[in-house]
Amino acid sequence: MTDNLAKFGLKKAMNLPVTLESEGLSYTLHKIMIYDFKSPEVKKLQKLYGFQDSTDIIDSPKYFIWTKVTIENKTNKKMHGGGNDIKASIPLTFATGKMTDAIWPKKLASKTNSKEALWTYSLKPGEKITSYLGYVYNGEFDHFVIRMFYGKNYVEKFVVPE
Repeated sequence: MTDNLAKFGLKKAMNLPVTLESEGLSYTLHKIMIYDFKSPEVKKLQKLYGFQDSTDIIDSPKYFIWTKVTIENKTNKKMHGGGNDIKASIPLTFATGKMTDAIWPKKLASKTNSKEALWTYSLKPGEKITSYLGYVYNGEFDHFVIRMFYGKNYVEKFVVPE
């Protein structure tokens, strides 16, 4: 199963995986699962990886979004960052004016290029990492778009149209 979007009333226009590329950064979303923040699945992830109960932006999350992604460096220079960089340059949007916030896996936050739960990454030219990244969300579900703001380009793909 690559997603549970239908559970939230979302009808896909395209199937996963979905890839966006801009100026040497490639991002592929392989899987997205949305859970009630108080669900047993989320409790298990919190225990396993140390996800906190809130973020600086979302104090009382309603949903936990668990994604499987691949980030690939197709440039000729080293690329590094973390979950907040990914959230800023590749936001996931489900409703106009509502934002998701990346949530850090405290137990793996200092591990670069973790394949279990990603926070920090460092990729040499030609390298890629496939891992999991968590988000929290408080809004409703109207559509699902992945946008990429990287370099001078802007790319977007509507997995679920508005």
